[in-house]
Amino acid sequence: MSVQDERAARGITEIDAALIRSAHPADAAARLEGLPAARSWRYLAALPAARRARIFAHLPASTQAALARFIPPPALAGIMSHMDADDRADLFNLLSPDEQRRLMHHLAAEDRDDISRLEAYAEETAAAIMTSDYATLGSAMTAREAIPELRRTAPDKETIYRSCILDEDGRLVGSVRLHTLVLADDETPIAHLMEPAPVSVTTATDREEVARLIARYDIPAIAVVDEKGRLCGIVTHDDATDAMQAETTGDFQKISTVLPFAQTVREAGIGVLYARRIVWLALLVFGNLFSGAGIAYFEEIILACVSLVFFLPLLIDSSGNAGSQSATLMVRALAVGDVTLADWRSLILRELAVAAPLGATMAVVVFPLGAARGGLDVALAAGTTMFLVVAVGSLVGMSLPFLLSRLKLDPATASGPLVTTISDAVGVLVHFSIASLFLAL
Repeated sequence: MSVQDERAARGITEIDAALIRSAHPADAAARLEGLPAARSWRYLAALPAARRARIFAHLPASTQAALARFIPPPALAGIMSHMDADDRADLFNLLSPDEQRRLMHHLAAEDRDDISRLEAYAEETAAAIMTSDYATLGSAMTAREAIPELRRTAPDKETIYRSCILDEDGRLVGSVRLHTLVLADDETPIAHLMEPAPVSVTTATDREEVARLIARYDIPAIAVVDEKGRLCGIVTHDDATDAMQAETTGDFQKISTVLPFAQTVREAGIGVLYARRIVWLALLVFGNLFSGAGIAYFEEIILACVSLVFFLPLLIDSSGNAGSQSATLMVRALAVGDVTLADWRSLILRELAVAAPLGATMAVVVFPLGAARGGLDVALAAGTTMFLVVAVGSLVGMSLPFLLSRLKLDPATASGPLVTTISDAVGVLVHFSIASLFLAL
């Protein structure tokens, strides 16, 4: 059997094989994604170890985990030895304890130590996304000595565009850019070329803050130090971007009152999606009971003026929409650091100044509908209610993120259905209370 026939029998085409060999690792990984593990491994097994690792690193986490369970442990250890330290630790954490133990026997001692150190840190911190593949130089070196040192260590480092300068005790004292070294005179001391007190974070810094600092200072990587100022690793801009994307995805899930889950929507099973969505839906049912109780309480006024019911969906939806707008703005502002808890009082007054004209405009819109539907009394009741519920909904939507932050809870859960449920109950009470007042007059 020819090589071509053999590949055809295994379901591997010449076009696929050529793409995997020569395409960008990200494009090759996209081609492998979704294929059976056995077929994907046949593609990868025919490649050099370094390219195999680069393609493997571009696969989604779930695909990596499925493929890692199929690859023999010695071959998987070979792939992981060529991966960046942080990617290697992330993959290791996806495996079961038994799979981890089997794999540990085949990893190099340096890789084992690196994984053990990185996985010991808490999730969603700078230490959890940092890498140990960074370039360092001694402060006593000269430019002539630094260049050969970087040339020697560069193949094993994730980035050498900016090197960390350490003192004798391993404490971070500065950083120096590669082009500064290249342009400097040979005998210039590193201490004269470095930028002292570089931007850094601690191992416990939240990963969102890390991403914000990298964007703020427009740097390719940021140093991570321990409580004594000793360098532990660096977080590169691409890892910070991935972390921020994961945080944003989690925030969107919480905004929709969906419990966060790690898989993509396409990868998540029916059971996972059900379990993550049913909790809040069931809880919000009890919240909606207050709306039902309010309607039951005002049963007499409803029977006296049935046209009031016509405006109920319009009014409570407007309140919920206004509240969702405010909540979403505040959640995002808190997430990116535009506002803090100390800004609550000033923002309350500002939101009231915005909500009042919003409510007045909506009241003008609904007034003629009320007049056409039920006369002047209904029009006044509907217009007044619209003004109040939009104002109240906006204030509720703005205040809930601050309240949850004060209680050390995630403010993202204040948006969407939660704000809408609260606004619905308030809208029912306000609408029929105002209607009772106007009809009595």
